[in-house]
Amino acid sequence: MIKIHGACHCGNIAFEADLNVDNVGICHCTDCQTLSASAFRTLAIVKSEDFRLIKGRPQEYVKTGDSGNTRIQAFCANCGSGIYATNGVGPPVSFNIRVGTLAQRASLEPRFECWSHSRLPWVEPLENTLKSEGNPQ
Repeated sequence: MIKIHGACHCGNIAFEADLNVDNVGICHCTDCQTLSASAFRTLAIVKSEDFRLIKGRPQEYVKTGDSGNTRIQAFCANCGSGIYATNGVGPPVSFNIRVGTLAQRASLEPRFECWSHSRLPWVEPLENTLKSEGNPQ
């Protein structure tokens, strides 16, 4: 486990967490493509008890994903930076933190790729990552 910390682009929201580096990956689902305005999203999954908001409160948007599950997408209402996603029903089980918001992002190499069937055809798979057609194992 390593301690990570991050913030949105404008600094209104800040957080910290304890992360198992094996839980860093790339999601190729169409929701992540659309919400990130990119070809994929890089995420760091932490247990809810290992995540702490230390400044501000994100705005939340609820979306039903391709899996049929509802997901809360949390972002800064001021600058629009995505902060995390979590389950939409019940108390949060885990948080999928947006790696681009993390101070440690350069050292967090993806260990898995999920929703690979939605990978854009011009995006090459990374070597040495576990691949899955759905949610990460």
